[in-house]
Amino acid sequence: MDFIDLKTQRDIIKPKLDRRLARIFDSCQFIMGPEVTELDKALAEFIGVRHAISLSSGTDALLLALMALGVKPGDEVITTPFTFFATAEVVSLLGATPVFVDIDQDTFNIDPTRIEGAITEKTKAIIPVSLYGQCAEMDSINRIAAARGIPVIEDAAQSFGAEYKGKKSCGLSAIGCASFFPSKPLGCYGDGGACFTDDDRLADTLRQLLNHGQDRRYNHPLIGTNARMDTIQAAVLLEKLAIFPDEVKARARIGSRYSQLLDGAVATPVIAPGNTHVYAQYTIRTRNRDQTQQELSKMGIPTAVHYPVPLHRQPAYAHLGLGEGAFPVAEAMAGEVISLPMHPYLSDKDMDLVVAGVKETCKSGDRA
Repeated sequence: MDFIDLKTQRDIIKPKLDRRLARIFDSCQFIMGPEVTELDKALAEFIGVRHAISLSSGTDALLLALMALGVKPGDEVITTPFTFFATAEVVSLLGATPVFVDIDQDTFNIDPTRIEGAITEKTKAIIPVSLYGQCAEMDSINRIAAARGIPVIEDAAQSFGAEYKGKKSCGLSAIGCASFFPSKPLGCYGDGGACFTDDDRLADTLRQLLNHGQDRRYNHPLIGTNARMDTIQAAVLLEKLAIFPDEVKARARIGSRYSQLLDGAVATPVIAPGNTHVYAQYTIRTRNRDQTQQELSKMGIPTAVHYPVPLHRQPAYAHLGLGEGAFPVAEAMAGEVISLPMHPYLSDKDMDLVVAGVKETCKSGDRA
């Protein structure tokens, strides 16, 4: 059984993708080819914003977003400790300090009620993460930030395609950042990402930053970097985007069926009011995680843990002095979460096998 099935999807898009790739190989426009501009337009239309800027990775999307907002050494950026390392990594790369805020135990997203107490005169941005495929409580976060003139960057690496109160993830704040890593809901065949914004000035800055700070050839008003998406990845994403709405519906159906079948056996994902979920991961909670993983592995069922070590406990952030107990909810979730096979082409038969395996190993008394 595949944890994520990219082969079935590949077979669906292969004929049209082959034609696109053939055109690229004929033109030899491997960098900044017309497919990149076409993709930017299609992504912006899908999210419902003025600007989409495709990039080389989701990490670069976060980094350039912070650069465009002028984050510099000595600044602070508020975010969650329960996420992939890149969220805080980009803050540190600019010489700023990540300031962690604990999470909500139902959605795994940053707890808005704790943000205000973390704001200082050094706070220059807030990065909520829309974890596992569900948006954070963006209205509350934006309201707190706007009252102090602090920009919000949505880390939507896992939530592209999800909606929050009728608006799509990536279009909910000053800048939204997506990842198109192959395993994401919308993924390319390598690394890729994008920034989204309605702000013309920010969009112009981001486009300069991604290409060494150039506003035109050999003229560099800014110190930038090489964060261009290559043309082949843009072609892949254009064909995947064409079938993506149907895949989003399939993910919702599969996630809902999982939750119905697992109800009462383990703690299943909680969808907040007004949200939809794209289930980048279908993540349950159980106190006997190690045993569950071992038993499911024996049955040929793959699992994963996202994420076993909160960021404040990573060796790279030992200097912050945040020991065990600093963020109790994040620490508890890190010890209980386990992700099950999830993709748009997961069959009911395979899902039934997964559910039976989980129920067999997770007794009612072990429910988190």
